[in-house]
Amino acid sequence: MPDPIRIAIAGALGRMGQAVDKAVAADPTLALAARFDRPGADGPGMVSADEALAAADVVIDFTTPAASVDLARKAADHDVALVIGATGASEEQRAAIAEAAKRTPIVFAGNYSLGVNMLMGLVAQAARALPADAYDIEVFEAHHRHKVDAPSGTALMLGDAAAKGRGVKLKDVARHARDGITGERPIGEIGFSVLRGGGIVGEHSVTFAAEDEILTLSHSGRDRGLFARGAVAAAKWVAGRPPGLYDMQDVLGFSKD
Repeated sequence: MPDPIRIAIAGALGRMGQAVDKAVAADPTLALAARFDRPGADGPGMVSADEALAAADVVIDFTTPAASVDLARKAADHDVALVIGATGASEEQRAAIAEAAKRTPIVFAGNYSLGVNMLMGLVAQAARALPADAYDIEVFEAHHRHKVDAPSGTALMLGDAAAKGRGVKLKDVARHARDGITGERPIGEIGFSVLRGGGIVGEHSVTFAAEDEILTLSHSGRDRGLFARGAVAAAKWVAGRPPGLYDMQDVLGFSKD
């Protein structure tokens, strides 16, 4: 039997960190090598980031974009693979992660759910088939009150899938807010609507609205364990891979060679 893959968990004290901890413990092919959080964080069995990197084959990281950038650079220095689940990264932060991925394998995805990644494909297909002059696209997402970025990374992924289906760039057609006298909706616009409240794990839907019909494709997350299990699957897949920037489409075998 091969040795278990050694996993370190970044942001181990957070909600997702705790969910990842449970998912790792439930998989006999994995071993929890270390747990760490922001500097100064206190908890049982916590170590520093450097100690965790020295002990791990793969680090699973659900923290913040700024912390993920720093961790990506350190992971590359230690030749450790990385799975990043932080959302809300800027273009500069994404570029920094991509640069680190030239030296170590990194899976960077806005959502680790199999269902959401299937939804992305369906959205792209629908956007390709339904003409922009007849169908308006609106992406809706809802999350718990503690989420700090909006729209969610998953909503942006879905918006990007819709834009690619129509052969345009999302940045050229996205509308992130409406307030006051906005005028008529432009043809081809992809809108985003956001709800924050309570303990909502994650709700995403994409609506294609025409004059005479409405098509809605949706996904509901019921438990954070769903995303933790996906991240663990990504960690198992990326261990031993060559350096590169990967996503869940690669992990699930949806990307074309």
